[in-house]
Amino acid sequence: MEKSVPMNDWKAMKAQRAINRVHLFIHGAALAALFYYRITTIATTTSSSTHFVAHLVIFTAELTLSFIWLLSQASLWNPVARTVYPERLPSDDDLPSLDVFICTADPVKEPSLGVMNTVISALALDYPPTKLHLYLSDDGGSPVTLRALQQARSFAKVWLPFCRKYKLKNRCPQPYFLGEEIIGLEEGRVGDSDSDSDSDHSFVDKKAIEEAYEDFKISLGKIVIEEDVGASRDHSSTIEVMSDDEEFPLVVYVAREKRPSHPHNFKAGALNVLLRVSGMMSNSPYILSLDCDMYCNDPTSARQAMCFHLDPKLSQNLAFVQFPQIFHNIRRNHDIYDGAMRFIWTKWDGLNGLRGPVLSGTGFYIKREALYGIRKLQPNVDLNQLKEYYGSSNEFIKSIYRSYKTNFPSTDESLQKEVQLLASYSYDKGFNLHCEGWISVYFAPSRPCFLGSSPISLSETLVQNMRWFLGLSQVALSKYSPLVYGAMRMSVLQSIAYAELACYPIYFLPVYILAFLPQLCLLAGLPLYPQACLLLALFVSSPFFAVFVFVLISSQLKQAQEVMASGDSLRTWVNEHRVWVMKSLTSYSFAVANAILEKMGLAKASFVPTSKVTDGEVDKLYQMGKYDFQAPPAFMVILCSIYMINLGALVIGFGRVLVNGKINEMAMQAFLPLFGVILHYPLMEGMVLRKDGGRVSPSVSLLSALVSSLLLSAYALLSQY
Repeated sequence: MEKSVPMNDWKAMKAQRAINRVHLFIHGAALAALFYYRITTIATTTSSSTHFVAHLVIFTAELTLSFIWLLSQASLWNPVARTVYPERLPSDDDLPSLDVFICTADPVKEPSLGVMNTVISALALDYPPTKLHLYLSDDGGSPVTLRALQQARSFAKVWLPFCRKYKLKNRCPQPYFLGEEIIGLEEGRVGDSDSDSDSDHSFVDKKAIEEAYEDFKISLGKIVIEEDVGASRDHSSTIEVMSDDEEFPLVVYVAREKRPSHPHNFKAGALNVLLRVSGMMSNSPYILSLDCDMYCNDPTSARQAMCFHLDPKLSQNLAFVQFPQIFHNIRRNHDIYDGAMRFIWTKWDGLNGLRGPVLSGTGFYIKREALYGIRKLQPNVDLNQLKEYYGSSNEFIKSIYRSYKTNFPSTDESLQKEVQLLASYSYDKGFNLHCEGWISVYFAPSRPCFLGSSPISLSETLVQNMRWFLGLSQVALSKYSPLVYGAMRMSVLQSIAYAELACYPIYFLPVYILAFLPQLCLLAGLPLYPQACLLLALFVSSPFFAVFVFVLISSQLKQAQEVMASGDSLRTWVNEHRVWVMKSLTSYSFAVANAILEKMGLAKASFVPTSKVTDGEVDKLYQMGKYDFQAPPAFMVILCSIYMINLGALVIGFGRVLVNGKINEMAMQAFLPLFGVILHYPLMEGMVLRKDGGRVSPSVSLLSALVSSLLLSAYALLSQY
């Protein structure tokens, strides 16, 4: 029998794999030598107790950095790239149906025009319209969002035929009409150059559709004026089904019930409600989940995902296909806030070589069966047990076991009541897909399938990262910690890769230590590193000085190599390193602190949507490559105080070293504040030189000066004992 032609293929990234593995062994050997030096130094220290404690604390920082570095090697061990062949898919009649989930929460922070552009782009996917169903979750329960969705559906009825007629590649109206050029993307229209797309008829059609889009925007503006724009935290459930055309995708508006006295589990709760409501209606076997600002940039993404989901070799165990998050508002090589998150997608390539990447929150096609957790249920499970696991709806439980068939909403009153009940039910159940034996796939095509907007201010960047890493910290502190829960349920390398993500926020600890301790010891004249001879760079009085220098250079060169391999410049490396330090000192530390307080019952997690509204001044600063330092004062005081301490240590401490003739002993400690002061020069610029709206607030600068002075004075007193 002739073998079927594969719909996808993969290839090991051999060059990158070789570099990763060679670096692992060489850098690991250098770390072993560094540990030997620290242990022997601590064991033989006979000087003051302050000096002993300083060595112990700096060793703690080095151990923590090395621990996270070792965890990171799992995701670098076997990077894999994938390709697909959509032309080998079965015919449209044989494709499975697809549900699209989009979540929004606040029409003020997430303006309706942007949300509806995402909705329209999803409705315009290159997929059989009778097999496509869209569900919009409105956690704010706003009439603005409901009416905007109705208008978007009306516009989509003229937009979709236009897209299909001229084979548009970019089917999101806003960027299409603005003519935006996205990095790495081809032209907005595909087809032969001699097609009728440039004919007079095409021009007339485009003019008409552009006028229709302008009318659509005007209608949204009127809705905002007529309705209360605010998001509600106390409202009943609302379901509106829009299905008057069988040749047009089903559209469903869902606002779940929310009460101040009941936990609603934020976005996870909204997605769970969509999962249950859609199970009662379309019950498609596959689901696309999108953030409200993450529009479809390539209409063929569903077909690309099906190249994996319908592969006989993968299908049985494949839970989801993850696409990368790419952002249209980021300037390549000028990404001063590291919004592109390059390091994440580098790790996802490596996880592709294990059992697949982590679910990344948006831009993934997931199998409904994987979300239901049917694998964990016994064949003859009791109905009461099912209700305990899935909730009280009998109709929903039936939908779990019935064959996947499109079941357009009935007018039957009992069914409508069931749907309403589901929207009011808070269902919160973690799905540990990889622990249950599922696998996943990461696919990054040359044309990004989804494009979103990334924060372009320091405030939004730090707050967003604090929210993300709060979740990771909660996982690390829970019974589902990857090093414990995952170790017996998945491969060793995959468990380690998950552990790296969960432990990532603890970077704050070594960064704080390295930002303070060597600098303070420099002021006190206490050496923490081996002695160096600066007369001849190739010769040192202690061989261990070369070890420390090698570890530092090795780690920085490896990151620079990864940046260059991704097609970015060394400027990207500088920006990534600078923002990583800022995040470690603020976002990560606050995330870990909040997670610990929540674990102790002293605080509750909160979720604030990242604003999708672009401020003109903020955008102007970003385009100029200048940081907007109008971030929360607590964050800015930390950053500015540490900068002042490093600057003071460099000027005063290094001066004392020169006077006392201890330059060889203190060379490494003098380098650290020098590196910090140069790397974070934009902070100095923001405090002293800039006069624009994005500068550091004078009150923050004064408070930071006071805090840094108090810390230096306190250390001076302690160092005497």
